[in-house]
Amino acid sequence: MKVIEHYENSTEPLISFEIIPPKRGGAVQDVFKSLDRVVEEVKPPFIDVTYHAAEAYVEELPDGTLKRRVRRKRPGTIGLCAAILHRYGIDPVPHLICEGFTKEESEDALIELNYLGIHNVLAIRGDNTGSQVSLNLNGTVNKYAVDLVKQIRNMNHGDYLEDIVNAEPTNFCVGVAGYPEKHFEAPNLDWDVKKLKDKVDAGADYVVTQMFFDNAAYFQFVEKCRENGIDVPIIPGLKILSTENHLKSLPKYFYLNIPDELTAEVDANPASVKDIGTEWSLNQCQELLDNGVPGIHFYIMGDPQPALNVISGLRGR
Repeated sequence: MKVIEHYENSTEPLISFEIIPPKRGGAVQDVFKSLDRVVEEVKPPFIDVTYHAAEAYVEELPDGTLKRRVRRKRPGTIGLCAAILHRYGIDPVPHLICEGFTKEESEDALIELNYLGIHNVLAIRGDNTGSQVSLNLNGTVNKYAVDLVKQIRNMNHGDYLEDIVNAEPTNFCVGVAGYPEKHFEAPNLDWDVKKLKDKVDAGADYVVTQMFFDNAAYFQFVEKCRENGIDVPIIPGLKILSTENHLKSLPKYFYLNIPDELTAEVDANPASVKDIGTEWSLNQCQELLDNGVPGIHFYIMGDPQPALNVISGLRGR
């Protein structure tokens, strides 16, 4: 089933999750151990799986010379999605990114997904970390997420990169990212919302937000989106603060704001950071649900327990 159909057919808010593939050489069984718990306790309608561009690094050889190498540290997104579909019967949502991939590689990935019966994707640009491989091939890459959305829409109409007679149309549901506190490269939130409208007009079916800790930012974001004619579901994405280091690492890598009240609570009692983060997220979720959100999307990456604790707490209220 398509993600948008899950939302349209549901009589209550949906709970979904996002995970990260294991590092190269890592055991997929560790992923399954986490997902076994998620499926047993929640049975989510869909699970997102992140995608990662190849990265370049320099390796020193035994003779002292330096050699530039390129490697994708977390391969296997498509394979992991296929495993989720067939192991759990749950719809996987692979992420497709512009950064580090040609249009041809994106088309190949979409063809593979279509063959596997996977018909949901999240189209994102991907942020260049500085170590990712830059293609610099004019005209052969999707520069922005809106370009990738257009490519997927074209394939849904049977329009591939080369002219193919009687090409079989695909049938992808396309999600895109939204930023309640604006994308870090955007000059302001209004400008960022207009760019999001471009993605929706290009064919995006729903929006899932970057993680946030202040619900006021989400509510303001949704209001601006509606004022600009964005009428697709806007799903709040949440991360549970569970370590003291999150106070620094989350703003650094995801360009988000952590409220002063939450920071002060953790600073005053760092040994209780897990309990503090759980209670904060519980209150966030409750307020979001009370205001009629279509669902909540948890960024669990490799550890589902903080999110499962929050879900358990919601059920107990």
